[in-house]
Parts: sequence; C-alpha cells; structure tokens
Amino acid sequence: MTLRTRKLVGAIALLLFLTVYALAAMMVAIVMQVGASKVAELVYYPVAGLLWLPPAMWLVKWMQRPDA
Repeated sequence: MTLRTRKLVGAIALLLFLTVYALAAMMVAIVMQVGASKVAELVYYPVAGLLWLPPAMWLVKWMQRPDA
C-alpha cells in the first residue's frame, strides 16, 4: 500500500473512529449519570477527552510509515 493510499484510508478510518468514539463516550456518560455528581464530571470528561489519543496516534503513525 502506498503512502498516499494509507493516508486516504487512515483519514477515513480516523473520522469514523472519532465519530463512534464520541457517540460511545456520550452514551457512557448518560448511562453512568455523570451529570449527577460534580466530582464524576471532573474525572470523567478529561479522561474521556484524552482517551481517544493513543489509538489516533497509532493510526497517524501507521499513515506516515514510509513505503517499502
């Protein structure tokens, strides 16, 4: 797979992943009733806001891998 193709596939995958992740994070917040407690909000939202970074960084690293 060429670098250009990997970038296209990776960009589409990243957009899909972020969409699914955001919806899942909202559903978890609703199910856990995070809004009922200020402490839960202070813990959950920063963690949920940063948890998507490792998979996204891995995907970007894969996208930037040089051609064989």
